[in-house]
Amino acid sequence: MASIFSRIVAGEIPCYKVAETEKFLAFLDVNPIAEGHVLCIPKEEIDYVFDIEDALYNELFLFAKKVALGMKKVCPCIKIGMSVIGIDVPHTHIHLVPINKPSDMDFTTHVKMEKEEMVALSEKIAKSVEALL
Repeated sequence: MASIFSRIVAGEIPCYKVAETEKFLAFLDVNPIAEGHVLCIPKEEIDYVFDIEDALYNELFLFAKKVALGMKKVCPCIKIGMSVIGIDVPHTHIHLVPINKPSDMDFTTHVKMEKEEMVALSEKIAKSVEALL
């Protein structure tokens, strides 16, 4: 059965897209730990990040870097934190989170955002990232 992320890639489930290339997709996490929390995924469903072939692995992290640079221009924060956990969804994904202190990367807490806020934020980040891709 396809992961939820593969279903997003296929267009079966909508997302708040912030960036897309032939091989990768970035979108807002619908259960964010901070406003602007983005997930970067390879379009190919690969469960474990260290199972990714080297060239694709490098490209994924370069894609995530460009997304993070675009996010930094839009999201008020000191840095964009990054985490690869890979437990909840069997599809490699990089979490990019606007942070001001280490505890901002706490995945046990979440913020509530309205649909309108998610749309507006995804559009701002997408515009910022577009120039970098």
